Amino acid sequence: MSSQDLAGSPPAETADAESGTDASTASDAASTTDASSAPETPCPVVDSIEQIGSKWRLVVLHELLSGESRFNELKRETDANARTLSRVLDDLQETGFVDRRLEEDSPVATYYSLTAKGESLAPVFEEIDDWAHEWLAECNA
Repeated sequence: MSSQDLAGSPPAETADAESGTDASTASDAASTTDASSAPETPCPVVDSIEQIGSKWRLVVLHELLSGESRFNELKRETDANARTLSRVLDDLQETGFVDRRLEEDSPVATYYSLTAKGESLAPVFEEIDDWAHEWLAECNA
């Protein structure tokens, strides 16, 4: 798939506009063609990256692979500010990667752990780590 396919702007549109034909007609024709040939759902890789692909989501998921953590422990280990960490944990809970457990005894504490869906990412992190050690100079130094 080309970057133009992803962007949704076929090269023929530009050529038609430059040659003086009606751009709206060319655009309508391109839209019809694109709509009939475009997949109904995004590529699984793109969909996966949308769920786990932000820097902070990956950092938190990786940190939780070592086990359940309190909010302040995660904050300290990830160097995320409280607002960012709270938002990321909410997102990960909403998408089913993280469970939240509230312990109401004194002192009140909130614990986070990976769900089975989150734990299933462990081999992915191992592969990324292996790749990084092979291809990234910083890991080899």
